[in-house]
Amino acid sequence: MNIGWSYIESILILCGINMMVVMGLSLLTGFTGLFSFGHAGFMAIGAYTAGALSTMAHVPFVLAVLGGGVVAMFVSFFIGALTLNLKGDYFCIATLGFGESIRLLLNNIEFLGGARGMSGIPNKSTIVPVYCFVVVGAIFMWYLLKSRHGRNMIAIREEELASQSIGINVFNYKMRSLAISALYAGIGGALWAHRLSFIQPLNFQLIKSTEMTIMVIIGGLGSVTGSLVGAFFLTFLPEIFREFSTWRMVVYGLAVVLVMVFRPQGLLGGIEFSPSGILRRIKGIGKDSEGLELDEIAAASPELAEKVRKSREEYDAIHGSDSIRTLEGGEA
Repeated sequence: MNIGWSYIESILILCGINMMVVMGLSLLTGFTGLFSFGHAGFMAIGAYTAGALSTMAHVPFVLAVLGGGVVAMFVSFFIGALTLNLKGDYFCIATLGFGESIRLLLNNIEFLGGARGMSGIPNKSTIVPVYCFVVVGAIFMWYLLKSRHGRNMIAIREEELASQSIGINVFNYKMRSLAISALYAGIGGALWAHRLSFIQPLNFQLIKSTEMTIMVIIGGLGSVTGSLVGAFFLTFLPEIFREFSTWRMVVYGLAVVLVMVFRPQGLLGGIEFSPSGILRRIKGIGKDSEGLELDEIAAASPELAEKVRKSREEYDAIHGSDSIRTLEGGEA
């Protein structure tokens, strides 16, 4: 099979779109503990809103994409008010019903093309704008999870009753998580619409929601980096075996099963790379290990870092600054 750059570029763009949706779903499922099978509905809302803004109102591409995300987020407030008091499997079933309801509703709205779909959407989702959205979305997500709000969401995932007992507004934080997740899904759907140039309700079936959820689980629950890797891996894998059209989905399913058997926590479960951590490591290049360690301690507790520094100074004054290094080198 002759693979050109245009083919690779189209796969990379699809990877970026899936990454955008999966990041939002990861916040809801991996960090807040709410499983959703209705994100295809939010994607559909974002796609149709952005498509209508571009084709009917001639809104610029970036504003149309953001508009799709914002409308999906506003719809999530209504859905959340009805479903977020449900527990466990009941919430999951409710989101499944929401996703299918949106698809059937769009199937009967002639203004948006109905079952025939919407065509003429400008093909603006090239590799640069798609990955600009992904990078901005990832940075925002990393800093959100490091903030008090992110820690409260994680606390709800770990133990909802205990979180409520210490004053965390559980319903409020679930709503925030759902809204941000819907925003990401809406943006992803809008980018997808501007890539396909033609959308129809059949693009947003239950299988689409299931695919996104599998990417989150395979990448690793509780890891933004894992979600990105999972989306990239499971988008690329079927395309690698496209030449073997009969067997490629069998290989895809087998790969998913193997990951779940041998790596049940996901590809990067428990592993996270964040901008702050990367910058701290870059700043540490050229320093000795003691200086880097103190920087890391100071990031968590300046008072503790000061005590460690004073202890080291006192030790060096008594034993000499090279005593530890001499012992480590085996010269003493």
